[in-house]
Amino acid sequence: MPYKSLARNLHHRTVASYAMITVYKKILEHLNEAILLFDRNMLLTYINPAGEILFADSAKHLLGSPAHKLFRTANTQLFEEMLQRLHLHEPLVDRELILERMNQSITVNLSATPLLEQNELSDILIEVQQVDRHLRITKEEQLLAQQNTSRMLVRGLAHEIKNPLGGLRGAAQLLDLELHDPELKEYTQIIIAESDRLQDLMDKMLGPNKPAHKSLLSIHEVLERVRQLVAVEANHSIVLLTDYDPSIPDLFADKNQLIQALLNIVRNAVQAIQKEGEITIRTRIHRHMTIGRKRYRLTIKIDITDNGPGIKPELMDQIFYPMITGRAEGTGLGLSIAQSLINQHNGLIECESEPGHTVFSIYLPLENVHAEN
Repeated sequence: MPYKSLARNLHHRTVASYAMITVYKKILEHLNEAILLFDRNMLLTYINPAGEILFADSAKHLLGSPAHKLFRTANTQLFEEMLQRLHLHEPLVDRELILERMNQSITVNLSATPLLEQNELSDILIEVQQVDRHLRITKEEQLLAQQNTSRMLVRGLAHEIKNPLGGLRGAAQLLDLELHDPELKEYTQIIIAESDRLQDLMDKMLGPNKPAHKSLLSIHEVLERVRQLVAVEANHSIVLLTDYDPSIPDLFADKNQLIQALLNIVRNAVQAIQKEGEITIRTRIHRHMTIGRKRYRLTIKIDITDNGPGIKPELMDQIFYPMITGRAEGTGLGLSIAQSLINQHNGLIECESEPGHTVFSIYLPLENVHAEN
């Protein structure tokens, strides 16, 4: 373990000089990995700043905490197994371990090293590296790159279609003026109507072309507007539930664009349920969130959850692409437009789905001006 001697000397001040301890402490404080030191009773005696970020709490509050409270997992035997291994003076490595932290789960690589004095266990050094953040950044980059490429192709295609479509409609209008037979006029009216329908479809494929008009607003005001609109449209067998965090501050955004994006997602959930079911809209604050390789101190997370049949696995990687839909009557543009509108706010939409539980998670940075590179 590369930090073993550093932590030992940091904890036992009588072993090294104060100057050397200061050097060790500076090294630990600048590491990206969380470093925690526990005594033989598994009580926390040291945590570096990366550890404070990981556990979303200050060292002042965390020091003295027992390890089993910090490392909560679905595997209830993990802590006992860890203790047994460490008391046998054996190091422990656990990869892709899922820890429960406040209201969310995180995936980490964990390594624990027993520190010995005179062949007796004195302290335990634990290094924790959060890996879901790195996996998520890679996934986000791929998703954003694919969406940008898809959007460019669709825009190019839509522009190419709109030009001859306009000529087709104009010719049909001129022909309609020359015809006097009502039966023949019916055909030209069909051509004009279908041309208008295709024109509207092309406009939707091109996506939002108006600049955002941003102002400070409450995300809950936006969500309540969306809930009211959907409640009027949906049948009474679909229940709309809310779970809002009232402490979320206002964000700088375009109200109409957010309403449109969120409305598309909630309507999509209603259409997925079809008959009886529940849709829950939930808001929470996430701290130190990375979106598109930019890190934000505060981010709003909006979860839109439904208990419908779920999304087919073969469509999961494509649902944000234009014209991709699991419904015969759908256009496949709603989610694509929603993603584009949220992207304009430096945000992102993610989706997880299984039968009976589909969640669309919308992430919106609260402090764009405080983005960290």
